[in-house]
Amino acid sequence: MSPTRASKDEATLDAVAMDLVVLAELLRSDGVQVTGPLTALRVGRGQSNLTYLVSDAEQRRWIVRRPPRGHLLDSAHDVQREYRILSALAGTQVPVPTVVGEHVDPRLAETPVVVMEHVDGLVIDRPDVAEATDPDLRRAVGRSLARTLAAVHEVDLAEIGLLDLASHAPYAARQLKRWSRQWEASRTRDVPDLDRLTELLRRTMPPQQELTLVHGDFHVRNVIVDPSTGGVRAVLDWELSTLGDPLADIGSLLAYWPEAGDPPSGLFAASTLPGFIDRRELADTYLAASGRDGADLDYWHVLGLWKIAVISEGVLRRALDDPRNAADGGPPTPDLIDSLVDRAWRVAREAHLDR
Repeated sequence: MSPTRASKDEATLDAVAMDLVVLAELLRSDGVQVTGPLTALRVGRGQSNLTYLVSDAEQRRWIVRRPPRGHLLDSAHDVQREYRILSALAGTQVPVPTVVGEHVDPRLAETPVVVMEHVDGLVIDRPDVAEATDPDLRRAVGRSLARTLAAVHEVDLAEIGLLDLASHAPYAARQLKRWSRQWEASRTRDVPDLDRLTELLRRTMPPQQELTLVHGDFHVRNVIVDPSTGGVRAVLDWELSTLGDPLADIGSLLAYWPEAGDPPSGLFAASTLPGFIDRRELADTYLAASGRDGADLDYWHVLGLWKIAVISEGVLRRALDDPRNAADGGPPTPDLIDSLVDRAWRVAREAHLDR
């Protein structure tokens, strides 16, 4: 999230999707020092909530997030939920940005807006950034990701006030119900292989063994790391966080972690570069740090790929409905989504889930 040069129309409501004059007023009312007018630059490669680097005349910087424009699917893009989780995690072993405030004000935007402190560091979210990193740093990043995820799953939910964040019912069933509903609401076409995969996941879901905080979208693009050590400085994008089975998070991280030799999937392929650890070492590092058994990990890997495909279809739908929602690089393509489904089936067959 390093600042880059802003274009001259960044401060317009249409470009930024919020009124920066009102934002400055609200920040000052919260006791935040703001000098001069604010400027904003959209940052990150995420295609869900809109994220901006906001700066004042003294180069104080904040990260500001709001839901995308247009029609939103039920329960999606909940930045107020993210605000609650970030506030609860302050002071724990989980590195998160410090929250500054949340605002629901029609003068600012038609949606809630959350403000947090800017965290300096390296975000490996583009091929050129990944290619510029040293192989030793790449290895450190992968191992730090796994250990940080273990820390997420160790927080005491009652102690930090998140025991009522979500249902305590079996997580796999909840995920299948929620994301199947999202698929039906956002699908742009029929994908029979995805429908069959949904049924497979329903038939083979493992019993839930424990309940922890689950990030829900944990991958290398959603963390800020130390550019010298590779250690995670901040975990970002908590909008999908809930309570559930911790193996779901490591399964999703594996789904987001292509290896050299994998068929093309359209996923961000930084992890295929020399130095990044492979999926096996990623899983082993997490299991060693958390003390958990990985017997059901293949199931969660498949569910992670299925979920990414469903989310990608929703991103495509939002971009078709309003092109301003598309992040730099454009939305996912149908071919990308089909490749995710294909990879999920390949993992399922190798794990004999389809028997």
